[in-house]
Amino acid sequence: MRRGLVCFDVDGTLVPGTSSCAWVAAALGHEAELVAAEAADVAGRMTNQEASIIDARGWAGHTEAEIAARLETLPLVGGIAETVAWCHDHGLRPILTTLAWTPVGRLLAGRFGFAAFCGPVPEAEAGRYTGRVAEHLDEYGKRDFALAQARQSGVAPEACVAVGDSRSDLPLFAAVGTSIGFNATPAARAVATHVVDGDDLRAIVPILDAQLSSV
Repeated sequence: MRRGLVCFDVDGTLVPGTSSCAWVAAALGHEAELVAAEAADVAGRMTNQEASIIDARGWAGHTEAEIAARLETLPLVGGIAETVAWCHDHGLRPILTTLAWTPVGRLLAGRFGFAAFCGPVPEAEAGRYTGRVAEHLDEYGKRDFALAQARQSGVAPEACVAVGDSRSDLPLFAAVGTSIGFNATPAARAVATHVVDGDDLRAIVPILDAQLSSV
């Protein structure tokens, strides 16, 4: 029986100091353009959809295998495997709620055992990216994905925990019972139920344990 759902953001949360998009863009040659678009998105001068379109263009002509190989080197915080295993062992369903491209979610879910993931979808044909976006996702879609996963798991929103760091996590933070700002920006810290800083995800386990005790 599932006792709760734990929703993990990726960029800035599981991936420290950069974003998965920027990590790939650095290898493909459009990092400066992508970082500028991400900054504009954070500042509210550009939508996530517009930033995704810019990033997708940089993937044009590159193969799925090439992107996957770059993502294998993605920098990650410590303790992800142990935290995900702890969730499974204690009846909590860990999922990825992220605006990172779906190849990122697929990689992390396969490596660490996250039960589901969301994200915008880059278009690919015959194993090669076209430079277009097949499906967009914004912060509200991220929230809606988490709530749909909760319903499917028979879990009330009050029994859900969201772990994130930035503005794109705010709608989800507002929709769940417990929110954890992990190495968070001021905007996320201001509304999070708990704030945790560090380089190891296991630092949130005591909060998850307390959440279980209250369910």
